[in-house]
Amino acid sequence: MSGRAALRAGLGLLAGGQVVLGLWILLLPELFWKWPWVSHLPPYNEHLLQDFGGASLALAVVLCAAVATMERRLVLTALVAYLVSAVAHLLFHARHLEPLSAGSAAGFLALLGAAVLLPAVLVWLAADGTAFREPGSAGTGRRPG
Repeated sequence: MSGRAALRAGLGLLAGGQVVLGLWILLLPELFWKWPWVSHLPPYNEHLLQDFGGASLALAVVLCAAVATMERRLVLTALVAYLVSAVAHLLFHARHLEPLSAGSAAGFLALLGAAVLLPAVLVWLAADGTAFREPGSAGTGRRPG
């Protein structure tokens, strides 16, 4: 798999996750709240959940635009935006594990860690620009001819 294809696939995975998350929260906030890793942090607040769902969909729009265009600045901006959100999410939950069993806490932190690791790897892949060069462009980043 080329760097470009890997980058596009990773962006697509992140975008798809945000679409699913955002729609789940907007359409079924009570069901989202019942998820054990969420409901241990009461109280339920539909307003904040709806805002989070909308923000997740907004991030999905930017990630989808990056997938569609594969323009370097947009890809890096989308990935850094996702990474900021993922790091903040991980740090919050790492400080609020008390109600969870050790196994559940470990699984949750592993999931949140992967949500940080994937975009970090994609930023690294995108940073040098190789994935954006067209074949035959001699490293200029422009299409031949």
